Amino acid sequence: MAVLQNKIDFALVIAVNHANPNGDPLNGNRPRETYEGLGEISDVCLKRKIRNRMMDLGQNVFVQSDDRCNDGFKSLKDRADGCPAVKKAEKDKDAYAKAACETWLDVRSFGQVFAFKGKESKGDGVSVGVRGPVSIHPAFSVDPIDVDDIQITKSVNGTTGEKKSSDTMGMKHRVAFGVYTTFGSINCQLAEKTGFTDEDAEIIKETLRTLFENDSSSARPDGSMEVVRLYWWRHNCKSGQYSSAKVHRCLHVELKESVAQAHRVEDYNITCDTLNGLTPEVYDEY
Repeated sequence: MAVLQNKIDFALVIAVNHANPNGDPLNGNRPRETYEGLGEISDVCLKRKIRNRMMDLGQNVFVQSDDRCNDGFKSLKDRADGCPAVKKAEKDKDAYAKAACETWLDVRSFGQVFAFKGKESKGDGVSVGVRGPVSIHPAFSVDPIDVDDIQITKSVNGTTGEKKSSDTMGMKHRVAFGVYTTFGSINCQLAEKTGFTDEDAEIIKETLRTLFENDSSSARPDGSMEVVRLYWWRHNCKSGQYSSAKVHRCLHVELKESVAQAHRVEDYNITCDTLNGLTPEVYDEY
């Protein structure tokens, strides 16, 4: 498999309809917002979903969530120690990083910090950092979001003997409707260091295109989160024909003049400027 030789930029348009795309634990799990009222989905949240899709596609992933773990390991250290090639290279940082990149797709994509304490009797441990070629921005809504706060009641005992009370209250929060955009890139210089290939880039593209498959929950029912459009720019050289910032500015998602407040994707005009010699692949999923 050939290491990636062409810089890649990408942009993603996401629609949210009566869902909580990313709750903020410091704010009662309400949907994340900026000070300007724009909705936000953190880059960490997006990477978690990408990793889950990698696993759905049969790829080895190092950072697995507990509810999606498929190899039986209970911690990152156990997973690292359970890989013979990685464990063997424990005393050589370069060999350790190389073995980890060869083993796990998310490591050679996003990078990873391996920082594990050794046994107390020995005092040694592992401290290895890997920089990955794939970077992704947080997603922000095009317009300020409206958050619905819904009160719910408890109708069943949690434990035997607990006093049942139908008026025990809880809260759920959701975005009524919003269109979010996020951007990212894949750096060839870092791809050479981690061994990230063209085939890996195709997997990243597929994970983005199908980001919300197998991602449903009470906060995000099936169909409430969807990828509307994916733009995928493949440059003709390693360093790129244009800067990532200039490429990302090509995407425009604007509310139609005849619409006062958006309630559906059709209320927006989604357009992309043209750059000389750089035409994106466009995946329209709506």
